[in-house]
Amino acid sequence: MSGLLGARTCSSPGEASDLKYPLGTRLREPLTEARFQQLFGDEEQVQELPTEPVGPKLCRMWRRPASACSRPGAWRLLQARLPPLRWLPLYRWRAWLLGDAVAGVTVGVVHVPQGMAFALLTSVPPVFGLYTSFFPVLIYSLLGTGRHLSTGTFAVLSLMTGSAVERLVPEPLSRNLSGIEKEQLDAQRVGAAAAVAFGSGALMVPLGWVAVGKLEHCTLVGRFLLLLTLAAVLTSLPRSSPAELTISALSLALLVPVKELNVRFRDKLPTPIPGEIVMVLLASVLCFTSSLDTKYNVQIVGLLPEGFPQPLLPSLAELPRILADSLPIALVTFAVSASLASMYADKYSYTIDPNQELLAHGVSNLISSFFSCFPNSASLATTSLLVDAGGNTQLAGLFSCIVVLLVLLWLGPFFYYLPKAVLACINISSMRQMFFQMQELPQLWHISRMDFAVWIVTWVAVVTLNVDLGLAVGVIFSMMTVVCRTQRVQCLALGLAEGTELYRPLRESHRLLQVPGLCILRYPTPLYFGTRGNFRRILEWHLGLGEGGKASPKPDNLPDTVAEPVRVVVLDFSGVTFADAAGAREVAQLASRCRDVGIHLLLAQCNASVLETLARAGVLDRVTPQQLFVSVQDAAAHALEKLVRGSSVWSGSQEVLH
Repeated sequence: MSGLLGARTCSSPGEASDLKYPLGTRLREPLTEARFQQLFGDEEQVQELPTEPVGPKLCRMWRRPASACSRPGAWRLLQARLPPLRWLPLYRWRAWLLGDAVAGVTVGVVHVPQGMAFALLTSVPPVFGLYTSFFPVLIYSLLGTGRHLSTGTFAVLSLMTGSAVERLVPEPLSRNLSGIEKEQLDAQRVGAAAAVAFGSGALMVPLGWVAVGKLEHCTLVGRFLLLLTLAAVLTSLPRSSPAELTISALSLALLVPVKELNVRFRDKLPTPIPGEIVMVLLASVLCFTSSLDTKYNVQIVGLLPEGFPQPLLPSLAELPRILADSLPIALVTFAVSASLASMYADKYSYTIDPNQELLAHGVSNLISSFFSCFPNSASLATTSLLVDAGGNTQLAGLFSCIVVLLVLLWLGPFFYYLPKAVLACINISSMRQMFFQMQELPQLWHISRMDFAVWIVTWVAVVTLNVDLGLAVGVIFSMMTVVCRTQRVQCLALGLAEGTELYRPLRESHRLLQVPGLCILRYPTPLYFGTRGNFRRILEWHLGLGEGGKASPKPDNLPDTVAEPVRVVVLDFSGVTFADAAGAREVAQLASRCRDVGIHLLLAQCNASVLETLARAGVLDRVTPQQLFVSVQDAAAHALEKLVRGSSVWSGSQEVLH
């Protein structure tokens, strides 16, 4: 045979090798983990397999940050926390500046109407959408690592925040509010939205901190919210203003086709058609010239305050009430933003730092809450727009901020007569792409029916319950599918492919060789409390380890008969990515049972973390370092030696070897 049996060492000419060949010159000495570290490990690596005491390890971890506090280390830390220090010196001014300027101005123009529209979703006055389109964008440009990411207002977060705001500050039953009462209600809702942003930022900034609030919103009142909202909209249609219904219909008739044109002809258009800006200008001119606000009672944006609000610390007294809302908002913020940044980083061949992304969005929400901003994150629509318009780096965000700044300082009066119905239509047209995701369901069904089920369950939960509660249901269901799939994994019996050193699952071919008395098993899943029972049943069946001498029940998808009694078993742990205390104790019990019945247990390809967990669970008290091997091939070679020395099955093994 070739492969393992014909392997040679890789010693250079004239260099003596420590590897021996116990079976003539055809088979090298099997490498245990300890022997491998002696030959190829680092000098600083600990030679003993049992883990070192905790005290020295903590001392070394304490000294490591201290040694990093040199001038180069401090500069690297500063570059990691302020990414412009890395990319700005490498900025290609002639090649990138024009694209960043055009893309930033284009996105900024869209931010203005979209920010005011999403403010209405958040149940706050429109001007606070402009604040949220300025401060978070500016902060992310300084702290973010996503070169093509556009942050600001996001429809899903606005819906989630609006639900929390209306629960915290409900509208009085008597809807006929005076001007002063309306201002007081708006101020309270702005404070609640800023507190939610503060809470979500406070959850994201300290990376390891997890807060648990009272799930006050997870009651029957919040359930079926979307269906109840739709029912309320349909019942209130007869009482709606005909003028506002007409404006809404005309706005959608313009916005939807324009967005469809932008999608279909994305590659041919030099820049997307700014349908929102055109609609805003037309509606404002029409409302001003026709006096729709006074004649037909059309609600308009009104006067936008000039400048910025005074920095104000959100009410900390509201934090216990809003933590249950801030947690799902923080999760959605990071999930959406990190996935978008990673997607475009892969597309344009650069890397992002997920930890820095979490810090950037956390600081963005935390600081912007002092300026009465509501929660923000990256947006797929504006990110796609930025990329299509030629954006290259985070500098495009600064140009976007300049556009919003001009509106806040000087151009605000031009939006006085803008009908709020137009902003609502911008919301609807912006979220239409979310409904088009259903077109991907047939492909998702073809790729993975389990992912299809997760999509359907999450969608039904969001529609019937609430956005945040529905997302929680989707996450829990997704975790349950992972647990179920790991519990149903099959343990694979391996055989040797003739003429090679490769071990493949026996079910793949009838030509694979199997040595009598030798059982090689691969367990391709993490070993934790959810899989320990399946692991025990499979091993009992293969090794004949029934309780009290009784035969163990046959697990699913295993052969009806078992070969002759096993003398040596090799467990391939290359697929065990991690093990918890329950799984490690199961291995320890297996080692004891194998030792009691005379089965020689060998472990192969345990990664460092799994090996450390097994050592702490006492496995190394039952398994010697000479039973831990770097590969299945080495463990199998050692097993063959054990069988050869036993000589009872040597005749069968010799036929296999030759």
